[in-house]
Amino acid sequence: MSIRPVPSQPGPLPVPETAPETAPKAAPPFDPELAVVLASLGEEAREPVTPENLAARQERDAAARPRPTAEDLRADGRFEVTEFRVPGPPDGPDVTLVGARPSGLAGPLPLLYYMHGGGMVMGNAWSVLPRILREWALPLELAVLSVEYRLAPRTRYPGPLEDCYAGLVWAAGHAAELGIDADRIVIGGKSAGGGLAAALALLARDRGGPGALGQLLLSPMLDDRGTTFSGHQMSGLGIWDLTSNATVWKALLGDRYGAADLPPYAAPSRATDLSGLPPAYIEVGSAEMFRDEGVAYANAIWQAGGRAELHVWPGAFHGFDGIAPRAALTRDARDTRTRWLRRLLAQSGAGNRPAR
Repeated sequence: MSIRPVPSQPGPLPVPETAPETAPKAAPPFDPELAVVLASLGEEAREPVTPENLAARQERDAAARPRPTAEDLRADGRFEVTEFRVPGPPDGPDVTLVGARPSGLAGPLPLLYYMHGGGMVMGNAWSVLPRILREWALPLELAVLSVEYRLAPRTRYPGPLEDCYAGLVWAAGHAAELGIDADRIVIGGKSAGGGLAAALALLARDRGGPGALGQLLLSPMLDDRGTTFSGHQMSGLGIWDLTSNATVWKALLGDRYGAADLPPYAAPSRATDLSGLPPAYIEVGSAEMFRDEGVAYANAIWQAGGRAELHVWPGAFHGFDGIAPRAALTRDARDTRTRWLRRLLAQSGAGNRPAR
């Protein structure tokens, strides 16, 4: 299964304004409520990821983010939960998909095909599900498949993306068995998972693979180059900066890190053709390093004639909603994501059910 080159275009996707060699003194202030939560985190939580501490950080993350069991996810019978082992990419192992849906609903249901965050080096498919099920699956009557893709540096690009693609192909091909509607698949993810979702949309388009109804890109990790203004502006601030970002991109790309000919499936900001993609919801914080690459990606979709909804949350740092789930800004972001999903499903004919 080879990756088809992106068609030639008149010029590359514009790179967001490059930062000066030294970071500007001024940076967007954190939202006051979020700032209090951020200050309460220990230094260990804000320590950058480096090649030297990567293995220790992976172990610490695994301990801090234990996998809920299938029984935990069923939540006293509110959800049906099944783990699937499906054929993986050529020459790769099988892929685990964790499936869940509200109990008692007749299909076919729309599907959220989700990639977890963790910088491509941490995280798992199980720990993200409790929030997804509570916030989206139950109120929107969605089925969910969460992908347990292989992590770097043990598995480098394109392994993790190929895992996600293999799972998507399997899900679309087994829609009747899963009780889902293959024409209403939304691909989504947060941080590294958001980058994978963007890459998956590009890859499915170019391979003629399963089409997606939309792509939900939450603070997506899109650009390996580390040249954006916001990347330098927010260096050393928040919980994710250039040091951490360079570490995980090197872990993912290995010797291909920094290569001029890196394909857009590895880093979607490298794409020169963003036409023909599903509608996108893109959100970033004004006070996070991924701000400018997210804004540039939305702008490039518009310039290609596509549909994108962009939200820049004022004063939000990377991962703010997981660290401060009760903050007012988190509630606003959560409600806005849900409204976008509801509108998307309504436009596809899934919105005739009474609003809750």
